[in-house]
Amino acid sequence: MLASFLAPFRARPAEAHARPAEGQARPAEAKASRTASLVAVFGQGRARWSPRDYGSLAREGFLRNAIAYRAVRMVSEAAASVPLLLMQGPRELDRHPLLDLLARPNPRAQGADLLEALCGHLMVAGNAYLEAVAVDGIVRELHVLRPDRVRVVPGPEGWPEAFDYTLDGHTLRIHQDGAETAGVPPILHLTFFNPLDDHYGFAPLEAA
Repeated sequence: MLASFLAPFRARPAEAHARPAEGQARPAEAKASRTASLVAVFGQGRARWSPRDYGSLAREGFLRNAIAYRAVRMVSEAAASVPLLLMQGPRELDRHPLLDLLARPNPRAQGADLLEALCGHLMVAGNAYLEAVAVDGIVRELHVLRPDRVRVVPGPEGWPEAFDYTLDGHTLRIHQDGAETAGVPPILHLTFFNPLDDHYGFAPLEAA
């Protein structure tokens, strides 16, 4: 679980960028989907707003519905209670900076608090956002962002190249190039499957 959860925050190993030795066949280059450019035409460089009102989902489906409220809390609390293990081959590591980060992701939250909030947003909005904050090129903090404040900014190939975070009329654009986070994309965007949207997930509350 730990590996899949943190995979987007891991920088690629140096070997992945090494040039092939003389006479060695060059591996096939990964190609983007040819349909991605069509997706990008409709929103490249511009923040793409979610077609749903997160505020209404949160108020009507969570805050004012005791059954949905309890269901979301049970799922979120159960997910947050699962112990996270860090493995190096067959050996479990008891001490590691990554374990320290997950145990205390930021000064205002414990690890269980962060996971509960992340899962809660995913259940209510169908989307959840985790921000990595780096100091001196090393990720030191993790923060959960409210979905109603985050917008996807598609790039030329259709994939998100940045995220806009808006609060009180002020917008901060967070680029995914990892220039300030040692090559690691600073935003992890989790979504539920949505058959009709290329960027945003479908919230379970919408189907209720």
